[in-house]
Amino acid sequence: MKTEVIQYHVDGLAMAGTLWTGGGTHRRPAILVCHEGPGQDDTARNYAKRLAELGYIAFALDYVGGGRQELDREKMMARIMALSAAPDRTVAIGRAGLDILLSQPQADPGRTAAIGFCFGGTMAFELARAGVPLKAAVGFHAGLGTRAPARIGMTTRILALIGADDPMIPPAQRDAFIAEMTAAKADWQLLLYGGVQHSFTNPAAARFNMPGIVYDPVAEQRSWAAMRQLLDEVLS
Repeated sequence: MKTEVIQYHVDGLAMAGTLWTGGGTHRRPAILVCHEGPGQDDTARNYAKRLAELGYIAFALDYVGGGRQELDREKMMARIMALSAAPDRTVAIGRAGLDILLSQPQADPGRTAAIGFCFGGTMAFELARAGVPLKAAVGFHAGLGTRAPARIGMTTRILALIGADDPMIPPAQRDAFIAEMTAAKADWQLLLYGGVQHSFTNPAAARFNMPGIVYDPVAEQRSWAAMRQLLDEVLS
């Protein structure tokens, strides 16, 4: 297993993403991993590593800057809200990470997917909505709203993995997402996990000390399995 921190620039910031790949020089499916709102963390890096162990090449991008975490809630939310209001900007940041991933000689550009957590999942979906050629986009407790709805003809397969009790993704937002994907005639799935809240994939969620942000190991295991099933289907 090989890991490398890669420095790059986008959105006026110096970014630091982490690349994971297995041995050998053969081409393999490529997965872009987009972190939660606070910044690149162990969850994103561990998912990238686990995907590389399965035979993928994975790049955990950065959209905060410096590969760091922004734990000041007001600053973190200000950046997320600014990106939410500018889908083109969000897509540009995601594309920059994807360009790093696909520049690797082992990456197969014809077998590419994006996954993400919280706003990182939103970023994965925005890439798909913008027509970036991805086989799949997977969002774990991802925000589902957008100012640039998907259009008919979107070919990326969509998988949204949501806690039914997530206060940040209420039923009205889920309903709007379903309507959007249905109108676009997309190939989509939305899986709800009963009794589960936000950040259910993050073992360190308790450190945020916020209502509604709770790690759930069972939901994490089930959502990982659902993601793997889709990736096996579209990237084999």
